[in-house]
Amino acid sequence: MAEQKSGEGKIALVTGGGSGVGRGIAEALSAEGFTVVITGRRAEVLETAVREIGAETGGKLRAVAADIGDPASVEALFAEVREAFGRLDLLVNNAGTNLPAVPMEEITFDQWSTILAANLTGAFLCTQQAMRLMKAQTPRGGRIINNGSISAQTPRPHSAPYTATKHAITGLTKSTALDGRPFDIACGQIDIGNASTDMTSRMSVGVLQASGETAVEPTIPVAHIAKAVIYMASLPLDANVLTMTVMATKMPLVGRG
Repeated sequence: MAEQKSGEGKIALVTGGGSGVGRGIAEALSAEGFTVVITGRRAEVLETAVREIGAETGGKLRAVAADIGDPASVEALFAEVREAFGRLDLLVNNAGTNLPAVPMEEITFDQWSTILAANLTGAFLCTQQAMRLMKAQTPRGGRIINNGSISAQTPRPHSAPYTATKHAITGLTKSTALDGRPFDIACGQIDIGNASTDMTSRMSVGVLQASGETAVEPTIPVAHIAKAVIYMASLPLDANVLTMTVMATKMPLVGRG
């Protein structure tokens, strides 16, 4: 008799799910039996991901284009999830963006606002909508997993907007875990260090260190991150991984500076 998969009968939503870490998480969730909704701004990227992941896993996926920094777009996204499935069991707040290393005094207000909207406001808006749905559905409750990044713990040089938003994600995670507690809503955070994606491709040629030197940093496959998320998502709602750090063993995080 085949072992039942932990996601069978469950609905998951992954933001930034069309590429990189988000796509890896979406594929792993699909393989684990979840019905997966992936969202992002580029419809064509989402549709390609849905088609390719579905061919690989045989799972059910749905693409819904949305700008998570826009309240109306997020409301429409969750309305579509509610109408299509009637519930949501897992939200993965993964979407985010960054700038090249820029001295703080040179960062424009538009750059600051763009990163704030994508990394923090979007996570808040999606969490807000998920809380409403998870409180009202039957059976009640669900799980929210936030992508914090190791920048939620320690900054890189010239990364003020990204670091500020990721530190704020830690506060959002803890507040969500607290406020969701009476309603069987668990919330945890995964801090990722140097997963191998297009966003981290510069690691192979060297990145600025706190010493002022430029150094190559090791990376790890996205599959390791996805496996960690599957573990967090597979727990019953009376158990929660509040924080988890997954990183390349030799990356210079411990002792950074």
